Amino acid sequence: MTTNADEGSPAATMKPTATGRPTRPTPLTINVPTASTEAQTPSPGHRSSIVIESQPKRRVSIAPETPPLASSNSGFDNPAFEPAHMRKISQTSMHSYLDYGPLGRRRSILKESPLPNDNDSVDRISMHSFENYRQSALDVLNAKYNNLQTVHESWHSNCNYVEQSWIYNLCLKCRTDEPSTSWEPPFWQKVFPYPLCPTFRAFSRLVSLIAIGALLWIVSFVIIGHAAAPGGQLFGLVVLTVAANFGGYIISLTTLPRLIGMLLVGLLFQNVGWVDLDGDFSKVTAHLRKFALTIILTRAGLEMEPEAFKKVYKTILKLGIVPWIVEFGVLATMSHYLLGLPWIWGCLMGSIMAAIAPAVVVPCLFRLRTKGYGVAKGIPTLVVAVSGVDDAISVAVFGIISTIMFSDRGQLYLIAQVPVCLIGGLGFGVIWGLLARIFPERGDAYVVPLRTLMLFAGNLVAIYGSEELGFEGAGPLGVVFSSFISNYYWCKDGWTIDDNPVSTAFEIFWMIFEPILFGVTGATIKIRELDSGVLYMGALCIFAGVVIRIFITAGIAFGDRLNTKEKFFVGLSWMAKATVQAALGPVALRHLNEKSTDDERNWAQIVQAVCILSILLTAPLGAILISVTGPRMLTKTKQTQQNLTGWRRPSIRDISIIDEEEEREDPEMPVDKQTQDNTQNNSQHPNFSYISNN
Repeated sequence: MTTNADEGSPAATMKPTATGRPTRPTPLTINVPTASTEAQTPSPGHRSSIVIESQPKRRVSIAPETPPLASSNSGFDNPAFEPAHMRKISQTSMHSYLDYGPLGRRRSILKESPLPNDNDSVDRISMHSFENYRQSALDVLNAKYNNLQTVHESWHSNCNYVEQSWIYNLCLKCRTDEPSTSWEPPFWQKVFPYPLCPTFRAFSRLVSLIAIGALLWIVSFVIIGHAAAPGGQLFGLVVLTVAANFGGYIISLTTLPRLIGMLLVGLLFQNVGWVDLDGDFSKVTAHLRKFALTIILTRAGLEMEPEAFKKVYKTILKLGIVPWIVEFGVLATMSHYLLGLPWIWGCLMGSIMAAIAPAVVVPCLFRLRTKGYGVAKGIPTLVVAVSGVDDAISVAVFGIISTIMFSDRGQLYLIAQVPVCLIGGLGFGVIWGLLARIFPERGDAYVVPLRTLMLFAGNLVAIYGSEELGFEGAGPLGVVFSSFISNYYWCKDGWTIDDNPVSTAFEIFWMIFEPILFGVTGATIKIRELDSGVLYMGALCIFAGVVIRIFITAGIAFGDRLNTKEKFFVGLSWMAKATVQAALGPVALRHLNEKSTDDERNWAQIVQAVCILSILLTAPLGAILISVTGPRMLTKTKQTQQNLTGWRRPSIRDISIIDEEEEREDPEMPVDKQTQDNTQNNSQHPNFSYISNN
């Protein structure tokens, strides 16, 4: 920088700033070597990086500012992945340093605020990035002269080291970003400091839920009586549900699926003797399983993207049916020879075990899709769509087999099971999906709650009605297909697959029924009655079916524009078992009556134990493998997907993108000849670079 004013002139000693207040330049007492006259006279196009200290123009600094008081509202921009004082906020960021927690990200480097003991707005050193910055000797002297390094060291020495403790970091991992600004009383941060204590919003939400639960319990106690009192079966179910929800939250801190913690809580309650769900109360749990199954299948249908399904429906059907049939056959055969089950019971267990767990697959795939992995080839959409088809097939085949096993009707009725279930289920789905487009009218102010209730009620009728008519396999097909057809027309009306209010409503339903389903399922297992040999052979059957399915999936995925790594990733993503196994595992035992033999009861208990064992073994392993292998086996696009809109519970979909690696080229994709020729032509041109002279 240069100036036209002499040093002794008033303009040189006092010059107003952009804010109208004059600044007094700091006198320079450091001996700087003088240069020749030619060097001191810059050319018209020359830009010098040496800033003379006597110039009154202000520069911005990278020097850290004094942190605010510990009582200020606090938090990191990304607390789980970076320490507080390591990164500066970007120049384009809209976040303010004071909007976050103590020692979070620093205030923007363009923020005009003087440093301590800086009475005259001293000029400071500017730096855009550590990599591109080259400090000059004069800048170092100026920095020392203005005591910037001293201020930086004093800032570290006066720093509060609470944020470096393990409990502080653990509390930060429990925090979730709120979609809007939270109001809180003025005294809240003083009494309950961040992040060691919850925010007022989280606290008020917890109080609201406790109040609602207490009021509902009072009403239930007045209506039902002893069963809702402490020690009653209904009271035990409520306590089990609350404890299962808490156990799922604890497990979710390890990034594993919540359902693992819920299942373990159910196992604990049953084997310690804290819950009793046997006797007449088993009818209540059976109806709760049907409600949960309806929600599972409805969400599976709503998660299938209609446009993507139309484009790659052959691939979806091929990858959804063929691997399912293979795993079904492997499990039926191995359970017959290793577990001693009759062929019909082996087929029943195979129909349950071949199902994929949307509760595990969908959140993990949404995380990868949000970060841009596999988006170019539509792999997340493919995996989610196949999981819905897979579950529909599993539940439908299970209904047909269970009807054949436990029905005493004639041979003609048993033969009619397959065609009637297929035609009836698909027909109900088409009719109910068409009605869902017309009723209610799409411009109705209450269109969202009416569509939600219409779809839920219709799907419940499909489940209960098909069972009442004796064609239990038709109901699940009708549920999935009606949800898919409804979503197809709603998307044509303007909704999107990622911003569907009805899908969000069913997420809320699942939040209620998930701890009930997995807590009750875990509570059906009595460890003292289990045979260790059954567990060993059951684990062998489970992993044999999973491994063979992975290789079959990779083998038949030819012609789908997937490379070898992507084919194996698709197979790995379908190894998790959870929701269908929890909903259908205990059903066979419920079908038995007084006329059933001891062998039948033993076979039903084996099926139930292997189903729960599959959840414990494959759900956490599947979630870990999807999260670990996804970034290594899928290609990441530069243009990442936008965060999903609409209210959703804090979940894996809301994880921020923290890895900014460049797009990787697919080594197995054919080389574009035009791109290769352009690269060779450009390499022949000289490489010009413009370097500012210091």
